[in-house]
Amino acid sequence: MTHSQLKTNEATPRAAEIVREYGPFAGADKIHGVTHDGHHVWAATGAKLIAFDPETGKLARTLDRTGDAGIAFDGTHLYQVAEARIDKIDPSTGKVLASIPAPGQGRDSGLAWAEGSLWVGQYRDRKILKIDPNTGAVLRTIESNRFVTGVSFVDGELWHGTWEGDESELRHVDAESGAVLERLAMPPGTNISGLESDGADLFYCGGGPTGKVRAVRRPAKRAKR
Repeated sequence: MTHSQLKTNEATPRAAEIVREYGPFAGADKIHGVTHDGHHVWAATGAKLIAFDPETGKLARTLDRTGDAGIAFDGTHLYQVAEARIDKIDPSTGKVLASIPAPGQGRDSGLAWAEGSLWVGQYRDRKILKIDPNTGAVLRTIESNRFVTGVSFVDGELWHGTWEGDESELRHVDAESGAVLERLAMPPGTNISGLESDGADLFYCGGGPTGKVRAVRRPAKRAKR
C-alpha cells in the first residue's frame, strides 16, 4: 500500500481525551519513551530510566541506563533503545543482560513488545518494524505516511504516536497493511514522544521536551465485522 493510498484511507480524527499529566520529574527534562510494567510507568529520559506510580504520580525507581528513544516491557525485562543498540535490562538491578543492533542505527523512535517480538518505530523513515528480540532481524515492515514516535500493541491492536510540527496524534493501524483505523488528535502543541498502554483503558504518552507524561483515554475496542 502506497503513502497516497494510506492517506486516502485514513480515518476521521477525534479529539484525544487527556485525563492526567505527570511530571516533569527532577533531573528528567525530556521524555524519550514510555512503557508500563503492570504497576509502574517507566520513562526513558536520556541518561536515566525512571519509574513512577501512576496512581500517586510519585517517583518509585531510577536506573542509571541510557535511553534516548523507546522502551518496552516483555513481562519480565525492559528493552531500551540506546542509540545504535537495544539493551535488554533486568529492571530489579538495572543490569544489561544482552544487546542487539537497533534497526535504525540511531534513527529509531518507539518500542513495544507483542507476540514474542519487538516493534520498533522509525521516526523519519515513517515505518514500524517487527524484529526478533534475540537477533534484531527484521520480520515485518509496516509503512506509515506520518513520522512515527511511540509504539504500543494492546489487545491485538497496534497503535503509534505521530509528531510533526505542532501536531500530534495517536493512530490505530492495521498490523499487516498499515491502514489507519482510528485517529486521536492531541491539542495543538501537545507533543507525543513515547507511547504505551496500561493494558486497560489508558495510554501513557511521553511529552518530549516538556518532561511530562500524559494519560489519554483509550477508545473501547472496535468490534470485529
